[in-house]
Amino acid sequence: MALVPMRYRAMDARGRIRRGRMEAANELDLEARLRRLDLDLVSCTRAPAARTWSLRPPVRRGQLINFCFHLEQLLAASVPIPEALADLRDSVKGFRLREVITSMVEAIHAGARLSEAMARHPEAFDSMMVNLVRAGESSGQLPAVLQRLTETLRWHDEQAMQFRKALMAPALVALVIGAVVVFLMLYLVPRLAGFIETMGEELPAHARALIALSRFFQDWWFLLPAAGVPWALLAAGARLSPRLRRAKDALRLRIWVVGPLRKKLILARFVNYFALMYASGMSVLQSIRIGEGLLGNRVVEEAARTAAKRIAEGASISEGFEQAGLFPPLVLRMLRVGESTGALDTALSNISYFYERDVRDAAERVQGLVGPACTLLLGALLLWVVVSVMGPIYEMVAGISL
Repeated sequence: MALVPMRYRAMDARGRIRRGRMEAANELDLEARLRRLDLDLVSCTRAPAARTWSLRPPVRRGQLINFCFHLEQLLAASVPIPEALADLRDSVKGFRLREVITSMVEAIHAGARLSEAMARHPEAFDSMMVNLVRAGESSGQLPAVLQRLTETLRWHDEQAMQFRKALMAPALVALVIGAVVVFLMLYLVPRLAGFIETMGEELPAHARALIALSRFFQDWWFLLPAAGVPWALLAAGARLSPRLRRAKDALRLRIWVVGPLRKKLILARFVNYFALMYASGMSVLQSIRIGEGLLGNRVVEEAARTAAKRIAEGASISEGFEQAGLFPPLVLRMLRVGESTGALDTALSNISYFYERDVRDAAERVQGLVGPACTLLLGALLLWVVVSVMGPIYEMVAGISL
């Protein structure tokens, strides 16, 4: 019997109303599926088959890591897949993931394989996870594949956390500098400027520049919130225009300090995914084409696509990546050595480790560079204010004493 998407309202054991979406044959089938989630159906309606967005909370990466880890442990203990998924369904905390696992159990009972059941939920499992599980099913090494997948997801989570940590301190310093500038220009400098101008002395150029800047802030303060409007318009246009999206992605890779770090993080993710898929038995072209769809940056995706095209035309892997301009010479050299020795999987693992160290070192350099730079900027601003204000006062006092 064909399954159709249905929206539902259900009540949990605590009396709270849950809303969601699930595939079912009919209302009775939906009621039975919800009962396995300890939910009582209240009402349901037919939902559109195609959806481009959702207000439901996504499945977080941490939940996917726990899912893959516990599934690998259960399968390694020879627990059948339906029973393993049923155990996970009853133990996971996230309701959204429980909903996904319930649907997967139903699909497997209907005759689907694990990879096919996962492919029905692209909002939770990306193409890499689905293809890796499919490769593990074909080779009979599903627990080993899930173990490597768990390690990769953990690595990716650590890299993303390290990137956020590298930007947190500079962002905090920039926020403090912005607040100090607003306070100085809108409150302190106008009051001191009035006192200085009553002296009747001719002000030096740097003092006049400070007062002019303060008056600009006073007259046009409402433009400060509009500073982020161009980026917001570019982000909105990128959703509609592929060319604008590419321009936005290219700009994100060129932003001072942050852009190069972001590019290294993207390349590290690509190499890690590439190494994982190749080690799981996928072909080079298949690994590249799946990996390029997981990068989240149109510029790097085009470079990976160009490399795949060159390799498909007969070029070696290192030549394809060299023509695409995706990797630095050192990485290309490591690829050539792996190709010549027949140990490409080892070379990819070494490159993955190289990028892991490079991203960590780059994040530390960003933290060590941006923090002092912002501190110097704040000090220079305060020095400008002090010199511009205290200089005329000192000259006036010196003139009186003489």
